[in-house]
Amino acid sequence: MSHQAQPTPRPAEAVEHVTPQLDFDGTTPYEDYVHADVLTHLQHLLSDDPGEMVFLVTTQVMELWFTCLVHEWETASRALRADDVPTAIAALKRSVRELEALNASWRPLAQLTPAQFNSYRGALGEGSGFQSAMYRRVEFLLGEKSASMLVPHRGAPRAHRELEKALHEPSLYDEVLRLLARRGYAIPDEVLGRDVAQRHEPSPAVEAAWADIYAGDGPEDLVRLGEVLTDVAELVWRWRNDHLVATRRAMGAKPGTGGSAGVAWLEKRAQTYVFPELWTARSYV
Repeated sequence: MSHQAQPTPRPAEAVEHVTPQLDFDGTTPYEDYVHADVLTHLQHLLSDDPGEMVFLVTTQVMELWFTCLVHEWETASRALRADDVPTAIAALKRSVRELEALNASWRPLAQLTPAQFNSYRGALGEGSGFQSAMYRRVEFLLGEKSASMLVPHRGAPRAHRELEKALHEPSLYDEVLRLLARRGYAIPDEVLGRDVAQRHEPSPAVEAAWADIYAGDGPEDLVRLGEVLTDVAELVWRWRNDHLVATRRAMGAKPGTGGSAGVAWLEKRAQTYVFPELWTARSYV
């Protein structure tokens, strides 16, 4: 007959030691740090439809992920300016996981039938995700600049000020190209000295620089940088496509909320990639 070892009883004082603290003078340290009570009471429903809650919470979660992405890409931009490629790559790798979580946010919304969406669509009024100031900062950091995108935020001084600052600062990709130039790659003056408040346009010289890096002789850290940027670009493209599919399922080809073109505008956006030379250079390696 086999005998199994019995666990050694722990002294009473050890059991007491692992009991979590339950009594605090004020709010819990968790609440003080996370502000969960604020977050969980920001849902002010405007319809009686039970599906509006998941739409509102999902949209708010997206805004939080946009905030994370802005933080990571601004961190990466600062590191690139300081020639600190490892820190930039680490921030970009974190952003890849954050983009994956952001893209998964479409799943609760992707199964909405047109009737379900219509049941609370009227509560949105003129509201549209197109008006998100934090998402606009995401786009600006990707090089998708447009001064006209500041117009909807004129009535919100802080958001307008932050967007205007982001518009006139180099994008993440601008900082990447400046790094390549400092490393000796032939990035033209018209790229390095361009008006950074304008959208980045593809450059044959930039494409050639990435082709050289990927041809096998390029520094390993620049190859890793190119690959994590490509991961970011791919997930941004998937975000746009998932947005398109969710919208098409919910409302077909009807005009979008807030007067946007809806599916037609999303289809146009889904056809473009950010960091374009990273994609086209692969044809010449």
